[in-house]
Amino acid sequence: MGVLRTAKLRTLGLGKSVGLFHALGRSDWRKNQLLILGYHGVSQEDEHVWNPDLYVSPECFRSRMTLLKKYGCNVLPLADALQRLWARTLPSCSVALTFDDGFSDFYNHAFPILREFGWPATIYLKSYYSFYNRPVFDVMCSYLLWKAGRAVIDVRGLIDGIDTFDLSTPSTRATASIAIRKFARDAKYSATDKDELLTALAARLSIDYEAILSKRILHLLTADELAELAAEGIDIQLHTHRHHMPNQRE
Repeated sequence: MGVLRTAKLRTLGLGKSVGLFHALGRSDWRKNQLLILGYHGVSQEDEHVWNPDLYVSPECFRSRMTLLKKYGCNVLPLADALQRLWARTLPSCSVALTFDDGFSDFYNHAFPILREFGWPATIYLKSYYSFYNRPVFDVMCSYLLWKAGRAVIDVRGLIDGIDTFDLSTPSTRATASIAIRKFARDAKYSATDKDELLTALAARLSIDYEAILSKRILHLLTADELAELAAEGIDIQLHTHRHHMPNQRE
């Protein structure tokens, strides 16, 4: 993956240097294409270091929006862009912006930047953690293990049948995170139970969990924030209730 990512970046860098983006953006082919840029989060602290696949820094996000403006892109609301795509009336270099899950950092960091540019966006919201406004369990579990900065954690009394987890490498941290989430699932933990487990996990890792909570890292948008964003023209759509599909249709 690292080699492929490096190759892609080099290709993009070469394309930029020879004016490829500029030419493609104004070609007949591009006139009938809609570029949809999908984001998850714009970090409030160090989330982009923890998981760069999910998060970008505010500085990075602003630079990307600046590039869109520099290239003369037309940033459209997604619904309008799709209708115009079907009608073949898209303006040149059309772009739509979407954000999955509905993390609170959109309100604090992404939206102020979008408002500066006067650009719309669509949020696909996971509704459960919007109402139960505590950290999303799966991702917070991974974040805490990464933030620990230690090689081993003692989980006796927290996770049945396991004494310690190795946190020394990304792969061992991923294994530990999967094991903790599986334990909570098999034990049929409620959201409140999971939240208590996160609190206990942070204490074992000597992490200031209250500081994380105060910044609402890995929280979803509240109903009040969603209402304010909707009033400002942000489109809110459903991204499932709990980020998974039930086994039974009912």
